[in-house]
Amino acid sequence: MKTLLLYIATAVAEIVGCYGPWLWLKQGRSAGWLVLGAASLALFAWLLTLHEAAAGRVYAAYGGVYIGVAIAWLWAVDGIRPTPWDVAGVAVALAGMGLIAFQPAR
Repeated sequence: MKTLLLYIATAVAEIVGCYGPWLWLKQGRSAGWLVLGAASLALFAWLLTLHEAAAGRVYAAYGGVYIGVAIAWLWAVDGIRPTPWDVAGVAVALAGMGLIAFQPAR
């Protein structure tokens, strides 16, 4: 459970880090969003170092969680309800993440 929560926190930090500049560029928000974005991306990079697996494995598994969090963001922040295809894609991505992140130790 700790691993999954760490992946989720990492994904949220990356999404916020990219959303700040997007708000500034696309919606004309203040440059303060750039500062928030930069700080959030720094947090994202630090959170990636807290994972115990090898970096490449962490990045691969993280991708599945990122997809799930991005679709949740789509609904919660952008107000767009996910389609059944979105949900199916998240399920497949999380299944792949689980295979990578929770494989038996050698």
